[in-house]
Amino acid sequence: MTETLDVARQDGSEDRPSRAREDRSPQARVDGWLARFEAALAARDVAAAASLFAVTSYWRDLVAFTWNIKTVEGRAGVADLLTTCLDHTDPAGFRTTETPVEADGVTEAWIEFETAVGRAKGHLRLTDDGAWTLLTSLRELKDFPEPLGDLRPKGAQHGAITHRRSWAEERALEQEQLGYDRQPYVVVIGGGQGGIALGARLRQLGVPALVVERNDRPGDSWRKRYKSLCLHDPVWYDHLPYLPFPDNWPVFAPKDKIADWLEMYTRVMDVPYWTRSAVTSAAFDEATETWRVVVDRDGEEVVLTPRHVVFATGMSGKPHLPSFPGMADFEGEQHHSSQHPGPDRYAGKKAVVIGSNNSAHDICAALWEHGADVTMVQRSSTHVVRSESLMDLGLGDLYSERAVRAGMTTEKADMVFASLPYRIMHEFQIPIYEQIRARDADFYARLEKAGFAHDWGDDGSGLFMKYLRRGSGYYIDVGAAELVADGRIKLARGQVDHLTRTGVVLADGTELEADLIVYATGYGSMNGWVADLCGQEMADRVGKCWGLGSDTTKDPGPWEGEQRNMWKPTQQPGLWFHGGNLHQSRHYSLYLALQLKARYEGLPTPVYGLQEVHHLA
Repeated sequence: MTETLDVARQDGSEDRPSRAREDRSPQARVDGWLARFEAALAARDVAAAASLFAVTSYWRDLVAFTWNIKTVEGRAGVADLLTTCLDHTDPAGFRTTETPVEADGVTEAWIEFETAVGRAKGHLRLTDDGAWTLLTSLRELKDFPEPLGDLRPKGAQHGAITHRRSWAEERALEQEQLGYDRQPYVVVIGGGQGGIALGARLRQLGVPALVVERNDRPGDSWRKRYKSLCLHDPVWYDHLPYLPFPDNWPVFAPKDKIADWLEMYTRVMDVPYWTRSAVTSAAFDEATETWRVVVDRDGEEVVLTPRHVVFATGMSGKPHLPSFPGMADFEGEQHHSSQHPGPDRYAGKKAVVIGSNNSAHDICAALWEHGADVTMVQRSSTHVVRSESLMDLGLGDLYSERAVRAGMTTEKADMVFASLPYRIMHEFQIPIYEQIRARDADFYARLEKAGFAHDWGDDGSGLFMKYLRRGSGYYIDVGAAELVADGRIKLARGQVDHLTRTGVVLADGTELEADLIVYATGYGSMNGWVADLCGQEMADRVGKCWGLGSDTTKDPGPWEGEQRNMWKPTQQPGLWFHGGNLHQSRHYSLYLALQLKARYEGLPTPVYGLQEVHHLA
């Protein structure tokens, strides 16, 4: 957009038009870039489109172009993506959805567009050099929209219908037939928060799916954990798809309340769900491209033959139980933190907890509250952040009541977070944790004075990057760290050498007497479940799950650019992984569900940039 200004000469001579001056408003800058980008795409001019990106730039695509979750970097990366994907994507109609804003030389805009098969949304950051970051995300398939709003089902069948079946009868018939007379297109192994969220998405998209859970009830993966467990993330971060928590829901929900919500949600959202059902084996038939999933359903062997299997067993694999010399000799009680029953029966007992991350702190605090003599064994440094500071500085702008009052929605907050490429996300996190370090300097001084080995992550980027890179090594303090700081929870540092009949001996010779030993020693990679059910060969074919390849502690390179294997195609056809916290289960379940829906409807889904396997476990 340009405008012409008539400027009167001060010497009184005849007025003359000035040179046209370009409108440099944020809206005009974005409109101009989108117009040039769309024109280049329409002309299939890959070089021209790539030239609109800055030399250092990042394009993160969530299924819209790539049928994958993929980030490319720089103009060469953009050109490679477009060379492969442009013809079948055929994008058009790029436009802003709200007024762009500008700060510190960066113009940000929310955008939407269409592809050959879907409708998409995204986010753009522009600098003087061109596009710095671009997020594109598929939101729905044009021919197969979700039944929302005007498309919602009527529910009732009006008129006179002989042999009418009620809604309850229809649901009972479906439950009776699914897995027997009718086979699901997708079997979701694991009915925790991830499996339930994905099951709800698939249900709304009309994909025949079945969630298989070994526990007695939906929500038992929370209900059966130690009784002091609660969410450490705030309610605004934890909504499930379609049905957010009510406004009076507690900020940090106790585990039993979450369990009841998940059970209610499963029922209300009509998620096809088998309880007391353990998958005992799964094999893929290359000739028919179907799975043979054997399920022990409450003592009955049932064989399912889906086209796709999703492992929704959390962001981690099986509990990691260490093997220390002398474990068989210990005469007290010992178990992994995932099996910890709670503190009640350990009053007056001596407890040793091996580990110093979230579960270790929670269990230590609960044991102390119930009169146990508790020692935490810290084997490596841990990042601790006080809940209040994390909620304010780390999450407050996106997930808080303050954010809601400012007009932030859950969907928009999720997209803001998704719009930051992992390659540079730490640069945005480091200043936050520098503020936290300064705000809580006294807290950290007291903690370290008590002998606690604290770290801020390999590059000072704190909790979120530790979570994304390795899924461990941190604790959100809701009180236990204060008990460590003042010595009420005893602290021992070092590696475990062996166990005796009466306790734990560390490598430096320190002996810790114990009636109870809790191994808060974490979990393996999710492909460990694949090894158990499908064989080691298949587990090695798909490789390690989680991590970015950042070449930081417990996240070996090379750089992946996205979470390994999560929510996207793997090297094993028909095998998918879904997991993470409630935020990720909510957000990424959409993209996984859309990928499965497209395949169910027979749409072409050429995958760009299928992840290579660099690590087996």
